[in-house]
Amino acid sequence: MDPFYNVGQYQAGDIVYVFYRNPHTQDVANVQEAAIVKNPSNPTELALFLYETYFPLTEDIDIFPTKEEAERAYDYFFNGVEGEKFDG
Repeated sequence: MDPFYNVGQYQAGDIVYVFYRNPHTQDVANVQEAAIVKNPSNPTELALFLYETYFPLTEDIDIFPTKEEAERAYDYFFNGVEGEKFDG
């Protein structure tokens, strides 16, 4: 399964995992649990609910269906795990 954003893959109520950057310290990121919900501004669309904030689902957000997949991608992209290829 491709972990990156695919609107048809998710539905309201799904729990997913994303990379979240600290807004006060941009060089700090971590894996966070989030929920897929109906967008309160447009109930026909889905949104990502994280830290009491709704984010529109866009291709700019990498969404992972499991914490393990998110952590593996995080290690690859942020920790520079050598000799390992991230195959998504």
